[in-house]
Amino acid sequence: MAINAIKAAVQDSHIRPIIKAVSWRILAMIITGAVVYAYTGEIKKSGEISVVAGLILTFVYYLHERFWVWVRK
Repeated sequence: MAINAIKAAVQDSHIRPIIKAVSWRILAMIITGAVVYAYTGEIKKSGEISVVAGLILTFVYYLHERFWVWVRK
């Protein structure tokens, strides 16, 4: 029964893009951390950089979306 509720929520037009955005951001942070680790060999530094980059990129994406809303007007 819970599976059907989750499936219905994911198919909702408002929830699906949010889930996709969050899952993409998590995947991108993992990739960023792996790349930084490959270059530095430091797990702490790669975690810090991937979190900071994730926050910055999320904020910049928000500004990007707001810009395109403004352009439509």
